[in-house]
Amino acid sequence: MAEGEVTGTRSLESFLDQDVSSVRTTAGHSPKAAADADKGPAAGRVGEVVESSTMTLVAEARHLHAAPDFGAFVRIESDNRNLVGVVHNAITQSSEPNRRPMAYGKTEAELRREQPQIFELLRTQFEVFVLGYLQGTEMVHLFPPQPARIHSFVFPSRSQEVLAVTEDSQFLRSLLEGPGLPTDELLLATLRGAIDAREAGTRQYLPKMACELSRLLRDDYDRLSSLVRRMTAWGQA
Repeated sequence: MAEGEVTGTRSLESFLDQDVSSVRTTAGHSPKAAADADKGPAAGRVGEVVESSTMTLVAEARHLHAAPDFGAFVRIESDNRNLVGVVHNAITQSSEPNRRPMAYGKTEAELRREQPQIFELLRTQFEVFVLGYLQGTEMVHLFPPQPARIHSFVFPSRSQEVLAVTEDSQFLRSLLEGPGLPTDELLLATLRGAIDAREAGTRQYLPKMACELSRLLRDDYDRLSSLVRRMTAWGQA
């Protein structure tokens, strides 16, 4: 090859040694653009809505492998309204249709060092079941008049928002009646979140919720017994 000739492929060394100002993030933005996104209305976001319906939505996590925890309460800002929901599923997959990641037999650290480009083809998404929306500081336990808009931002719910959502036991009924949800595990996860948001009053709150579950599941003793037994274990921990 003649001196100075440019080949059609790019070496790993050139990829790793490129000037930092030209490096792109996995979302396709420059480091400066990513830093700017940490300010203003987008500050603190954990995802962005990519699919939406009245009852559920799918959001793409801001960072790979960084979906909110299962059972976490989240807030979606859309149409000047704060929708509130709970995360019930997360998945990491290829961003290209009909293409699945393959096994390399190496650790993630090794792959990031040797083949960092493969992580640009991955995305983490999470699914949210909508519980209602906030009207001021009060929770409205109804589906919103309109679904969340595509590209709306998703934020972790603040403690006071979790308190507003979980003070009324209606959220338990909503989860029990929600189609396609991993209901029992989701109930327990959301109850743990409700307890964690309360600095005091847990001794009164947990029996109150257990009593409501007893009423809702009075015709399914085995299921109720399992849930209450697991909830009782929290109080003894």
